[in-house]
Amino acid sequence: MPGVLRIRHAPSSASFGFAHPQLAPKQSWAVVTDQNLPLQVNEDSGTFLVTVEGLSLELAASTGTWTLRDTHGRELVRCESVSGESHPNMPLSHHRSRLALNAPPGEAYLGFGEKVGALDKRGMRFTFWNTDVMPHHPDTDPLYISIPFCLGLREGVAWGFFLDEPWRSEVDVAYGEPDRVRWESWGPELDVYLFAGPHPADVVRRYVTLTGRPPLPPLWSLGAQQSRWGYETADDIRGVIQAYRTRGLPLDVVYLDIDYLDAFKVWTWDRTRFPDPQGLTREAASAGVRVVPIINPNVKAQESYPIYEEAKEQDFLVRADSGDVLLGEVWARPAVFPDFTREEVRYWWGDLHQEFLEQGIAGFWNDMNEPACFELLEAGGSVSAMGGRMEEAKRREGKTLPYAARHGKRRHVEVHNVYGMAMTQAAFEGFRRHAPQRRPFLLTRAGYAGIQRYAAAWTGDNSSHWEHLELSMPMLMGLGLSGVAFTGVDIPGFIGRPSAELFARWTQLGTFYPLMRNHAAKPMPFQEPWRFGPQHLELAKAALERRYRLLPTLYSLMHEAAENGLPVLRPLMMLDPADTEALQAFDQFLFGRDLMVAPITKPGQTKRMVYLPKGQWLEWPNMERPCSVKEGGQHIIADGPLNTIPTWLRAGGALALTKPALHTTTANWPYLEWHIHVGPDVRARLYEDEGDGYGESRLSLITGSFDRGRFTLERRVQGKLAPVRQQETLYLYGLKGVRSVTGALELGAWKDGVLEIPMGVDWDRLVVNV
Repeated sequence: MPGVLRIRHAPSSASFGFAHPQLAPKQSWAVVTDQNLPLQVNEDSGTFLVTVEGLSLELAASTGTWTLRDTHGRELVRCESVSGESHPNMPLSHHRSRLALNAPPGEAYLGFGEKVGALDKRGMRFTFWNTDVMPHHPDTDPLYISIPFCLGLREGVAWGFFLDEPWRSEVDVAYGEPDRVRWESWGPELDVYLFAGPHPADVVRRYVTLTGRPPLPPLWSLGAQQSRWGYETADDIRGVIQAYRTRGLPLDVVYLDIDYLDAFKVWTWDRTRFPDPQGLTREAASAGVRVVPIINPNVKAQESYPIYEEAKEQDFLVRADSGDVLLGEVWARPAVFPDFTREEVRYWWGDLHQEFLEQGIAGFWNDMNEPACFELLEAGGSVSAMGGRMEEAKRREGKTLPYAARHGKRRHVEVHNVYGMAMTQAAFEGFRRHAPQRRPFLLTRAGYAGIQRYAAAWTGDNSSHWEHLELSMPMLMGLGLSGVAFTGVDIPGFIGRPSAELFARWTQLGTFYPLMRNHAAKPMPFQEPWRFGPQHLELAKAALERRYRLLPTLYSLMHEAAENGLPVLRPLMMLDPADTEALQAFDQFLFGRDLMVAPITKPGQTKRMVYLPKGQWLEWPNMERPCSVKEGGQHIIADGPLNTIPTWLRAGGALALTKPALHTTTANWPYLEWHIHVGPDVRARLYEDEGDGYGESRLSLITGSFDRGRFTLERRVQGKLAPVRQQETLYLYGLKGVRSVTGALELGAWKDGVLEIPMGVDWDRLVVNV
């Protein structure tokens, strides 16, 4: 594909295996495109020059090292060394494959999936090994999702690197050596993809084209979500929904944690506590709320339990190195693990979703799918009683399966990082088979490169600390730059005792997460919005209503992600990749292209330092009252009293807002406001449809320009969906005076720099003379 080159290094193939020098075909869990462009290859004295549209690679045959350049001849990245070794061992053969890249001074490295730290990961080291961590901290690594992809950025020019190896791997980002980035895989080869820029958005688009674009989620999944490990009965769920509704709080989703299961057996209901699942989902739906249950990948090993019996009979289970079915403990004891790396197992698991879908379940929450395993078991007791070689066969890293566990012909050390994604793939495909008229909603804790094709992701078991509120921003932006656009964080922390202030500030920030979920752990205090007193309840209500006003823009951004992979939450440097100040601003972000958000992240603060990128910015706190316009390229002090989250609208920026509601209904918005900060290059889009399914749609493309005292705004509409609204309202900010307006049905009031014009939905051109 244009701007992408693939290199397969097999540094130890001469001493291991039987296929050298010809590499065998390889299954990729991440790559979905088969678009191959013709390569031009020229050889000159042991050096090969490989060119493809957008990139050229100079490769030294004797060493395997290479230099990557763009179409202008600029050196993007240089491979300094390739090395590795392989040798037989018991119970596993030993592999190490290494690659070192030059790290020029001043080059930043972003992405790496779900990782801690600031946006620029230079000076850090990471391990890619999906891990169940509770609690995790601002320096914890590894976490739940492994995406060995990064974006290099130097002097405003970006390039990308993706190591398509699900094996356990590591990267040293100029930590051990300040001028090297070192990658190491525990597999026998290094399958590398290189991406051209020059803009970071170009790299992200190419990476997502390679690994798969995310589907457009149902509108309801963008609404407010409430969850708790500890809603123990159907009456608890009814009570939560009623409490939201009697207080006038928006809510679209309520989750069921493991409390609904019968003795921790997956795909069952405890009929004492949840006697009528279909009746519960029907009652919730009548209040505009969807029900989403947790699904864990472990199956209780209990005789006469049909799921276990079927999996055992059909040989669908992961096996120990000994060849016996592997036994462990998660919530169920003993538990076995379906081998989702096999297609027939995924199909079987996908079909298990059918009964839940028929009962009215709206989506599925895949958890503990790293996979988590608290303890390994043997028929005669725990493995700690064993010794010698058996101990080596049970060696593992974290609370998961042993390196040597068998997945068909593969070992767990190779496929561990794709286990959660394979489970989620099974769920997605089963959903599509059994509810083809609906869009799947899946939420996963674990994943690998390409997970965006199947599910939203959240950052796992965080804590109720201010540091975790701040950390959520670079974590979600890092995931977004790594192709995962639909992301969220547990609000206001899964573990701990949040203060009322932390709850209010985190709910304000969560307004802008693509996935907005309040979630808590069972031993902790309840943290629904009304638990923090009337003052903070009102603050939460205002934030939730702000979320629902923002849905037309959020839904359109999710549609944009489905088209080109660009995330909803974006680093400031996406506006100007050469702006080093913007690169360092990890505690503020862009919501799409036009809205900048800078939340309060410290207790007791009512002001904060904010960096304004180049351009002009309209101070617009809470997206409610427009204030002054400030020039970018500077730091300012922003006001953020407890009832306010500081936001700014970029000159040339436009947002579509609607009225708040108790729950979502349709994305064919009956009421719509356009808020436009007049500038030289207005570009906005509004995607509309019914909010679910695969019916008709409408895409409105707004463009605007300012020239010699005249501002011209135009709209083009694509698609057959008929609008339901009778008018739209435009708020134009940044105009100092208006002499005349043409193209509007009626000129409204002009006050305080805002032009409000009710107009028919068939408008296509508006000219404002100022």
